[in-house]
Amino acid sequence: MSALGDVAAAILPPEAGGPDSERVASVARRMVDRMPAISRVGLGAALVGLEAFALARTGRRLGAGSPQRREALLAEFVKRGGSPALDTVKSIVMLAHGADEFAEEIATVGTRHEPSRPDGAMNLVPATEWPATASCDAIVVGSGAGGAFAARALARAGFDTVIVEEGERWTVDRIRNAHPLDRFASIYRDAGTTMAFGNPPIALPLGRAVGGTTVINSGTCYRPPAPVARAWHEDHGLALANPELLGPRVAEVEATIGVAPAPMEVLGRNGELSLEGAAALDWKSAPLRRNAPGCRGACQCAIGCPNNAKGGVHLNALPQACEAGARIVSGLHVRQVLVEDGRAVGVAGRRADGSEVRISAPLVVVAAGAIPTPPLLRRSGLGGHPRLGRNLSIHPATGITASFEEEVVPWEGVMQSVGIEELHEREGVLLEATSTPLGMGAVSAPGYGTHLLRRLDRAANTATLGAMIADAPSGRVFGGRVPIVSYRLAKADERRLAIAVGAMARVMLAAGANDVEIGGGAPTVRSKSEIEGAVERLDVRRLRLAAFHPSGTVAAGSDPSRHPVDREGRLRGVDGVWVADGSVLPSCPGVNPQVSIMAIAAGVGEAAATSTA
Repeated sequence: MSALGDVAAAILPPEAGGPDSERVASVARRMVDRMPAISRVGLGAALVGLEAFALARTGRRLGAGSPQRREALLAEFVKRGGSPALDTVKSIVMLAHGADEFAEEIATVGTRHEPSRPDGAMNLVPATEWPATASCDAIVVGSGAGGAFAARALARAGFDTVIVEEGERWTVDRIRNAHPLDRFASIYRDAGTTMAFGNPPIALPLGRAVGGTTVINSGTCYRPPAPVARAWHEDHGLALANPELLGPRVAEVEATIGVAPAPMEVLGRNGELSLEGAAALDWKSAPLRRNAPGCRGACQCAIGCPNNAKGGVHLNALPQACEAGARIVSGLHVRQVLVEDGRAVGVAGRRADGSEVRISAPLVVVAAGAIPTPPLLRRSGLGGHPRLGRNLSIHPATGITASFEEEVVPWEGVMQSVGIEELHEREGVLLEATSTPLGMGAVSAPGYGTHLLRRLDRAANTATLGAMIADAPSGRVFGGRVPIVSYRLAKADERRLAIAVGAMARVMLAAGANDVEIGGGAPTVRSKSEIEGAVERLDVRRLRLAAFHPSGTVAAGSDPSRHPVDREGRLRGVDGVWVADGSVLPSCPGVNPQVSIMAIAAGVGEAAATSTA
């Protein structure tokens, strides 16, 4: 048996009803093959550590012996500080198992209806068909939330605009016909293995596709909170956050992407229980506002909507930019922004086969995202500002699972459906009812061995609730060739996470849950009176944490010492380079930020067009 098969057998023992371990390992390798070298090295180290521990303790490999013996070894490994290594391997094993086990059902749900709308019409050319040299008026690097709206503004202002995207286009037919694991491994950068390294490490999945992360985000649409937008404008001097400008741009963004409350008829029981629990506590809650007109409740947002119901920018802003004359090059990695005599002259990129492409333009808008943008600027000789790569916020998030007598079937309905804002303004804690595609939620299921299998057997009776916190800017992006993300969880944010876990338990118990597993080494809670004691025993650093909204690494504002980008989006120290993605947000947005990024990016595009005209 392979090392990956050994761990799969320990986590999901086939003798107790688990899947064939080598089949799971084989499917997992499809994902591993798409990982970057550094991730494969980390996975290999985790596997070696697990096997070495088993050999040292018993003289036999982890896969040998009874399920009870394997489970005991994992428990001891975790007790001795091996939880991060085990979690690394477990995530891949569980994702491979869930995606493969339920691939047919996922496909059936996704093809039950005709798509809500056709694919967007785009003037798109794969890099393999794009010439080695070309020229235009403006280049936008990245086609996600920021890049799409900046490009649309430039194209509508009459600029011959080329959008350069490293990822590929995912049409609705391609999404429907691809294995769910292949969807996950291909649409996410580095097969979804991007991490913020620290204690604890935090998963930081990023999209890479035409449309960027908007192809695989939850679709949740919050307006910039008034106190946050006011701080951006007044404390940081961000002209683009002037309420007279930001308000109309937010409204126009919402109209473009189709923002409306999630309909109750497709909400799903998972969301309904969160509403019921919040109502019992008299806490403020409501269905989330989302850019998902025509949502059928397929619960597959995170691997690409099979119904074209979620309004990612590949269905609106990008087609609109193309209608105004923009062109998109897909599958082209931008190595550097080219600068001569202190001003932009274009970009140099590389196709997948290693061949080079040069596109000339006097205006370059960098919208690669808050994690890739700092390394790109460094590679381009534009990384001299001392704050570049600093000031990273990521909205650390965690979740709980609750067992009910009734059937919940959390994968039927809207993936992220309900917001509970009772603690948002006071504590910086936002609760959001969030589920996952069928089978893929097992990634976050607690435990291993027979305990985990019992939990999976009752998955249909489980509800899930998530929380994210408005964090201090505790992270930093290093590197030039590839981004390396470090993040130190601030003490105040540890406290916020503990508050969040307790609040989620209260909501689920108020909704009638039999018990709630809060994670972090804390005991299962079965009544309100047990919550406080369980939270006191919680080890925040053992929580399974993820983050989805990196921002702030090239902050925009009026202070040259604090802000690498000026108050309208120009990169300081060079002419013709602008930045229009989440990296320019000068402080933590506090809510799902896509609308904020789109509105600010539209302003950057308009300012760049006016300045260059």
